[in-house]
Amino acid sequence: MAYIPRLKTEYKERVAVALKEEFGYNNVMEIPKLQKIVLSRGVGAAVADKKLIDYALDEFTTITGQKAVATLSKKDVASFKLRKGMPIGVKVTLRGERMYEFLDRLVTVALPRVRDFQGIKATGFDGRGNYNLGITEQIIFPEINIDKVNKISGMDITFVTSAQTDKEAKSLLGELGLPFKKD
Repeated sequence: MAYIPRLKTEYKERVAVALKEEFGYNNVMEIPKLQKIVLSRGVGAAVADKKLIDYALDEFTTITGQKAVATLSKKDVASFKLRKGMPIGVKVTLRGERMYEFLDRLVTVALPRVRDFQGIKATGFDGRGNYNLGITEQIIFPEINIDKVNKISGMDITFVTSAQTDKEAKSLLGELGLPFKKD
């Protein structure tokens, strides 16, 4: 028998039913679902020190369990000594099983390790059902060895859903366990 992530089975058994009931969908295909999670970090200092990109790639690969890729600059900026094609960031796109596993670890292990955590803001929606979350320290993930971190830096996490509105997306992400602040 193949392994199925805990959140994926929870989505199929509980979350989809709750969303269908809440919004009154007629068709099962109308129920919003999580399509992908994108983690990204800009490493602007990598213009001067190429090793910073390697450190960021290793950290993202360790956190997600999937090989990270470097993002390249699109044009020259003389004032920053930046040339087209230089690596200036890191990103990982998670789908399927790894996406649910990462979300599970984020909600149950990483976010509770944030100092003075009272929930995430509900203002990160873009109007099309996607949610953006910024994390200030990568050391909240238990996979990161604090002794080997050369610089504390954050990351952006984007949750891409098939929801049509922000209200549907917030309900979906809330049901999946993201701890939104109470208004």
